[in-house]
Amino acid sequence: MFEGRDELTVIQEDIQRALASPDGKWAMLIDLRRCTACKSCTAGCVAEQKSPPGVVYRPVYEEESGSFPDVKRRFTPRPCQQCDNPPCVDACPNKGEGKATWKSTKGKSAGIVMINYGQCVGCGRCVIACPYKARTLDAGSLHTEGTPRVEEYEKSPTWEYGRKWPREKFHTPCGNARKCHFCYHRLKNGMVPMCVSTCICRANYFGDPEDTKSLIHKMIKENKVTVLAEVSSKGQAKLKDADLKDRSPSDIAGKIGYPGTTPSFAGESKTKPRVYYILP
Repeated sequence: MFEGRDELTVIQEDIQRALASPDGKWAMLIDLRRCTACKSCTAGCVAEQKSPPGVVYRPVYEEESGSFPDVKRRFTPRPCQQCDNPPCVDACPNKGEGKATWKSTKGKSAGIVMINYGQCVGCGRCVIACPYKARTLDAGSLHTEGTPRVEEYEKSPTWEYGRKWPREKFHTPCGNARKCHFCYHRLKNGMVPMCVSTCICRANYFGDPEDTKSLIHKMIKENKVTVLAEVSSKGQAKLKDADLKDRSPSDIAGKIGYPGTTPSFAGESKTKPRVYYILP
């Protein structure tokens, strides 16, 4: 609760105010002191985006430190960091507004790193460029493949980026790079991102951090915040662009260790993330 009100109610008002502002830019703050690794944000995201096998926009990393009896555990949700200096965009051979990927700085998508599925060639360069393992290629698979029948719910369209995308073999976004986009299709209609709304612990704050009336602004001001420096995985390989040739999406994901296991934090990062954290 915040001043006697549910945080979601306050965040909803903050989103409405940001949408009405010509200069608003989205950001997220995650309070790890509150996260219990219930993974309702992960489940909500998968349901909202109709995520296929191998695509997880918001994993929750679980870490344990210390030795008995002084053992600590930390849980870290990781959406796309929506960097202001995104290496994924720099790596794209078809970057630019309206092309495959770009950093949006205006309008209702301001602050979000966007993907245009219709322009993405599925080369995988952005996937290996992201230090947070937030991008992967859609292999085009279905959860019920190999069972007596492919269930109809698997064919339900996703509305990512405000467009209807049917789930069909060899149909966009199959083969494309995919990642979190702060639920842009919900934001543009004044709705709270799914991961924020499903969090039972109210660990997420969302809105325009430059809006002094917003809850995210107040929480950043009142707490010591940090950002992700990188995310690693045991046994991961450092792939180069030349290494991507003839590799399948699942092979690329396996080589880099998508979606990661171990987050590293820092006071700042050269990628300039728009996702902030309060550490426990």
